[in-house]
Amino acid sequence: MNDKITPHHIIDLPAARRIMINMLELANAEHFMYGLLEVDVTIAREFIEQHKARSGETLSFTGYLTYCLARAVDEDRSVQVYLKGRKQLVQFDEVDVGLMIERQIGEKRALMGYVVRGANCKTYREIHQEIRAVQALPLPPNRGMPGWFRFAMLLPWPLSNLVKALIRAIMHRDPLIPVSMGGTVGITAVGMFGEGHSGWGIFPVTQGLGLVVGCIATKPAVVAGQIVPRQILNLTVVMDHYVVDGAPAARFARRLVELIESGYGLDEVQTQDQMPEQAQAIQSVQAFA
Repeated sequence: MNDKITPHHIIDLPAARRIMINMLELANAEHFMYGLLEVDVTIAREFIEQHKARSGETLSFTGYLTYCLARAVDEDRSVQVYLKGRKQLVQFDEVDVGLMIERQIGEKRALMGYVVRGANCKTYREIHQEIRAVQALPLPPNRGMPGWFRFAMLLPWPLSNLVKALIRAIMHRDPLIPVSMGGTVGITAVGMFGEGHSGWGIFPVTQGLGLVVGCIATKPAVVAGQIVPRQILNLTVVMDHYVVDGAPAARFARRLVELIESGYGLDEVQTQDQMPEQAQAIQSVQAFA
């Protein structure tokens, strides 16, 4: 029978992939609920394109989603709670958004977890600049992951299963531990490379609330009673049903969509970009006087 097996070879599973597999198993996402949304991102995308044409700078679209998510959560922090044991909830005052940021290692690229702390208190431009600054830095040892956690995620089976069960129990009793490493909410992009095609990502997140960014495609939409082409993002909202009911989750998702589709906060970017020019004009007038 062996002579019928197609030619093949066996390679070692990279350490980074083993860590990711074990981290996903920590999510224990059986009690999560998923909302599949179509979001009109035409205003934001056109603003980013026009800004690049004017200045040559490419604003981060993930940064914009981070900004809108943080503001939506800030308006209703009941969606940003974690179960502590069986009788308590932990609600956080600030919105820390966990991201996976791609960074260069020689000719290759690698993903590293990063948390935008206090994102609800930052402007879109500040979040964009923070993401770009992180992307420009060299990759830190262990990709910024605590040494003990990396070691635990690389243990061989079956010891790894026992350790993961222990970590899950510890995180359930003290949610401050996972939040300190991954943020209070999260964003992961699984469909940005399939731009132009429709599709949602169904993906477990390690936080109690997360966005899975799918593809962006041009689709017909009704605007002011007319059918026009619009850029539509397939966005998945993932929420922990243990702590959030369906009605509050729906209201939160509706508000999040309103912020994204309205181009919320983009006027601040335009104002900040104009300030240096205005300051230079004022200095010229003063010098002439």
